[in-house]
Amino acid sequence: MKSRVLKPFFILSIVFLLIVVIQSVSASISDAFKQQLQIAGNNPLIIGQHEIAVPQMLRNFYQYNDYQPVWNKAKINVLLKNIKQSSTLGLSPEDYLQTEITTRLKQKPMTEQRKAQLDILLTYSLIRLAYHLKFGKVVPSELDPDWNLRRAFTTADQIAVLHYALRSRDKLEKMLVKISNIGPFYQGLIKALACYRQIETEGGWQAIPSGQTIKPDMSDPRIPLIKARLQFSGDLPRTSINPTDQQYTQTLENAVKQYQQRHNLESDGVIGKGTLAQMNVPVEQRIDQIKANLERMRWVNDNLGDEFVVVNIAGFQVYYAKNNKITWHTRAQVGTSYRKTPVFRDEISYVEFNPTWTVPPTILRKDVLPKIKKDRSYLKKKNMNIIDRNGNIINPQSINWSSVSAGNFPYMIRQEPGPTNALGRVKIMFPNKHLVYLHDTPSKSKFDRAKRAFSSGCVRVQKPFELVEILLKNQIKWNQESFRKILDSGKTRRVNLPEPVPVLLLYFTARMGEKGQVYFFKDVYKRDEKVIKALQKPFKFVRPEDNPNS
Repeated sequence: MKSRVLKPFFILSIVFLLIVVIQSVSASISDAFKQQLQIAGNNPLIIGQHEIAVPQMLRNFYQYNDYQPVWNKAKINVLLKNIKQSSTLGLSPEDYLQTEITTRLKQKPMTEQRKAQLDILLTYSLIRLAYHLKFGKVVPSELDPDWNLRRAFTTADQIAVLHYALRSRDKLEKMLVKISNIGPFYQGLIKALACYRQIETEGGWQAIPSGQTIKPDMSDPRIPLIKARLQFSGDLPRTSINPTDQQYTQTLENAVKQYQQRHNLESDGVIGKGTLAQMNVPVEQRIDQIKANLERMRWVNDNLGDEFVVVNIAGFQVYYAKNNKITWHTRAQVGTSYRKTPVFRDEISYVEFNPTWTVPPTILRKDVLPKIKKDRSYLKKKNMNIIDRNGNIINPQSINWSSVSAGNFPYMIRQEPGPTNALGRVKIMFPNKHLVYLHDTPSKSKFDRAKRAFSSGCVRVQKPFELVEILLKNQIKWNQESFRKILDSGKTRRVNLPEPVPVLLLYFTARMGEKGQVYFFKDVYKRDEKVIKALQKPFKFVRPEDNPNS
């Protein structure tokens, strides 16, 4: 009888004791978190050797989670796997505390203080990794003051996003996969990076000595080295020809032409200084080039919608994309190295047929005024008029040109519509502070050149009327025949787009081709080195805009 009475009491006592123990352990770990997070102060948050860049975010997060651990073995494995894989994306695993975390995981005994420190560092590592995957490591506006592409969180409540991702291993995995999935071009460059790293592991390619220009059917002792170089880059199959033969054969010529095309060279099969210079670029430099362009893709990912026009300045190309596919492209001419085409985002709102061209201040000062002073018939030859503030045409003979300068010139100079107009027969407008837009050009022959940095900053489009037809989205009303009628009239006509279309003027020196080969472009504005150096610097957190629509 006595045992029957005591048994329930004993069970209740055990339960009570377990609750007390659990509460005590919970309180202990909770206190450890509070101690590490320095809840009461605004002092810098330091865990081990690391000063936390987002202290308040971590304090808010752990307060949200009642100061309890959020990491288990399964989630830690997911994080460590993604940290390791960051190297394949051109990022550095050490930016995400790889060594620090693996060292702490081996610490014995795992005290409450160490548990709290490890948990906080794991969360901080995830924040850093997710931040770089979504926005890139480098802040582009720090390299280019004209940068205006959106860089914002998709939601203002980042604590809730972090909490949701850490609910389970699967949710964490899905979040990291989602923000890493930038699209097929990004994935293609990841494969290219792996390929060129493998070449680096194999020792890279041997430099090819300079010498006379090599043309098809010639014989040259450098031919075996050229074959080996083209086999490394996949332009020449490794088993296709005798590697020691010194004859420049048709098979080798085809491989050289493909190589030249991939490196934006004149695809003539002639192995001259330019082709040899590209072949002799070290594999380490190509790796850095790919990493720089992977980073650029991370910068722009959030700015690509269902439809957009993009200009690759370094590649001298214009593309139209719809539903994540490039459906049209053509060649472009861009700004010279001293009149660079700026990188920025805007929206195309209208097109103008038979445009006039008002000479911009810089071109007026550097080009037009000096030419008028040298040749008074210049205005007539270029179909230009001098216009006063009221829009009246001024007689050039009434001006004392010897006393005129760009600073005191009270007029505008306008080139009238026609086939010799600097803008050609149509311009594609997105009004911006740079006075840059897409347009036709009378300089058609320059599209045949491999390097096409000829303009004063605007983008000359090889097939502008094809792009205009795409943008106006009404092939019954707006087609090549209706365009010809407007052009034949000689009258300037503005046509608004049915809805604005985003346009991005960007700078990529590497991209993936349709057949899986990487294309390299000359760094015409010398911008790659700044990106590469910034990638090598220590982690720096610059908070994105809180407004997702900014």
